[in-house]
Amino acid sequence: MKPQNFAFHHPIAFWLGCIAIIGGVLAHVPMFMMGRHTGYQMVGMEMDATMLAGMAMIPLGVLLAMYGLMPRIAQMKKSLHADRHLQFHVADGVPLNGEHWRLVVVLVIALAVDVLKPATLGFVMPGMTKEYEISKQTAGVLALVALTGTTVGSVLWGRLADMFGRRAAILLSALMFIGTAICGAMPAFGWNLAMCFLMGASAGGLLPITFTLMAETVPAAHRGWLLVALGGVGTSAGYLLAAGSAALLVPEFSWRALWLLGLPTGLVIVFLGRYIPESPRFLANVGLDDEARAVLARFAGKGAASDRQAGAAAVVAEEEAPAGGIRQLLRGSHARITWGLMVCGVAWGLVNFGFLLWLPTNLGSMGMDATAASALLARSALLALPGIAIVIWLYHRWSSIKALVLFIALTAATLLLFFGLGLARVQSNLAMVLTTALLLVSSSGVIAMLIPYAAEIYPVHLRGTGSGVVAAGSKFGGILGAGFGVLGVFGHFAASALLIALPMAVAALMLIRSGIETRGRRLEDIQQALGGTSP
Repeated sequence: MKPQNFAFHHPIAFWLGCIAIIGGVLAHVPMFMMGRHTGYQMVGMEMDATMLAGMAMIPLGVLLAMYGLMPRIAQMKKSLHADRHLQFHVADGVPLNGEHWRLVVVLVIALAVDVLKPATLGFVMPGMTKEYEISKQTAGVLALVALTGTTVGSVLWGRLADMFGRRAAILLSALMFIGTAICGAMPAFGWNLAMCFLMGASAGGLLPITFTLMAETVPAAHRGWLLVALGGVGTSAGYLLAAGSAALLVPEFSWRALWLLGLPTGLVIVFLGRYIPESPRFLANVGLDDEARAVLARFAGKGAASDRQAGAAAVVAEEEAPAGGIRQLLRGSHARITWGLMVCGVAWGLVNFGFLLWLPTNLGSMGMDATAASALLARSALLALPGIAIVIWLYHRWSSIKALVLFIALTAATLLLFFGLGLARVQSNLAMVLTTALLLVSSSGVIAMLIPYAAEIYPVHLRGTGSGVVAAGSKFGGILGAGFGVLGVFGHFAASALLIALPMAVAALMLIRSGIETRGRRLEDIQQALGGTSP
């Protein structure tokens, strides 16, 4: 692979920041190794001077690296306030080429690393609970803190991506992965909570930005299915990495090794950053025309990228987009569709982090033993695997909005079916397997399409923020799910199914009215249809 030409704005600051972050993490290794004779248990150990110095180096390194990633703000402001009415973007008639596929592979790897972080929570819980001698309820606070971090990170990183660029936001997230690897060397549960919040923030931020960059770089004819496939493959790979790492590392190095993985996996993304281009649409939008032409030359040919009038080839002129923010997102021309997607995200979070999480317990209360309940979920998950292929086909070949609404409605209907089974006290294994598989297929389909769809419907100046807000909705639903679980709401099997089915059905109705077809359409055409500003 040949690296792209879009370099860091302040490379010395960026690399000095990276060195400081890496050095800060490595400063924790000696203390971690001191625990090798006790099974790497570090609880109660006093932090030494080297460790404290390392902790101080990490935030300093993050600030330096942020400065290194920051675009030339003065030039951007000058360009945005000049008498400049035309911009250009990558055209959608260009066929997929090696550069597109290279970007797909790199973003799949980045997304897999991103999913790996929260996926390790389930594998660290047993060892953490034992080492700190805390109850399962206390350990559950860790998951709640992590979900809160992902919610905050989704919104914050979305704004950063709209202000400073998609590539900058992705690399900053990777640096946070590296810095928060010290969570694996913390000697107290309180420190683990703090680091886990920051880890969650970086993980929550990377996910929507990868979809944003993909949406703005690949041709319209292939955008939909590539976005959905990116989510499906990246998520599956991330969970496999988490499970494989737990099997290989935990027996030898304890649960702490899973969080120390943040160092090498974060470095992988930083290295791959040389192959991650900045979005040409973002570059043109902020006035960095030369950089935009350089990126276009890679994806659409040098001749096309240098000619603003080569509309059919790779460069198209269009009007400037105004500055925007979350207020415009929730009150402007995109408000109705944004609220519909957010309601859907919250309802999905309640399903995934609430109803499904408590399903084995509820099945046990209905008379099914724990082993049978676990086997039921495993069989249901296997039956649900082909669902992603169906989602990709429907999103690409049939309709993006109709496919999304279909799976939302299917999720609501399945929850109503659970409501009926609960009322009737049905204990048939076959009925439970089929219904659970249907819920896994439908809910997996919803999240596989939700953020990709959000990445398609917003203009450039709001796309990162919009995708982040929608992603935050799904995480906020998870926070509500965890809270409802503590309150015992999910102990009422039938009632909880009905409770979640209602907002899911409302989301389907909202999107039927406000949703727009994106399949095969240029991003600019989508904006015109929504009555918003072209990106």
